[in-house]
Amino acid sequence: MSGSDLDTALDLPPAERIQALIAFAAAATDPNPKLQQAMVALIEGGAGAGKDRLALGEALGNLGDPRLSAPTEERYWIEVSHDDGPVQVGRYPVTNAEFRTFVNDGGYDRPELWGQDGKLWLDQAKTKWVDMADQADSGPYVVPNQPVVGVTWFEARAYARMFDARLPRFDERLWVTRGSDKRPYPWGSPFGEGNANTQEEVIGRPCAVGLFVKDATPEGVSDLAGNVAEWNDDGVGSQRWIHPGAWDQPSMAAWAKARFLEPADSCWAGLGFRLAKD
Repeated sequence: MSGSDLDTALDLPPAERIQALIAFAAAATDPNPKLQQAMVALIEGGAGAGKDRLALGEALGNLGDPRLSAPTEERYWIEVSHDDGPVQVGRYPVTNAEFRTFVNDGGYDRPELWGQDGKLWLDQAKTKWVDMADQADSGPYVVPNQPVVGVTWFEARAYARMFDARLPRFDERLWVTRGSDKRPYPWGSPFGEGNANTQEEVIGRPCAVGLFVKDATPEGVSDLAGNVAEWNDDGVGSQRWIHPGAWDQPSMAAWAKARFLEPADSCWAGLGFRLAKD
């Protein structure tokens, strides 16, 4: 790919430009900042629809997504006012790239991250995230810039502890989503079409974080209504609350107040998490 070829592609109409940039990304052997930023611009501009955007996000994830950061970086966090004081939450759900770092840094072998109940789960677990992620048919679910899925509450909590963070309580997540104006969805109302990665969009799997640009609060916290359901820190007894809005759930599950109790060892391809800290 030459610079002039990329410049020519950037002059194409958005729909054609998406396909051209996906092709450039597939052929690239090294990160190309100009190409990466062109792909980000299309995503943030809301260009394309449905599976074209899904493919664009996946191509950017495999090439290297400059939007992503680590919990150790300031830009990872967004501070939101809350009745009990400000809370910082992750701009996006935790991604596969992030969780892979946890695995590579020995997160499963650090007892201090797990607690007594987590250690008990580890001792009895037949399958951990890393086991599922390395299976051949898991490719569509482990794209680096997509939310990590198939994690239990114990794994999510251990990841959070690695960064002196935690999972958000349900009331915190609800406040972040609704704001002081009590929005039913991050963008307001009605639910509408094309605003969040829910079952109605027929994408059929998680997508790159932030791909549905309207699924974001005014502060910039993204993917609160759809893409993946999210573990919360609190619950009842041994079960934990989740917000169920996800790619495999109907729009009803995207409502800010929606919540379900799940056993802490549950995991499926639509369930992820994000971080919070005080």
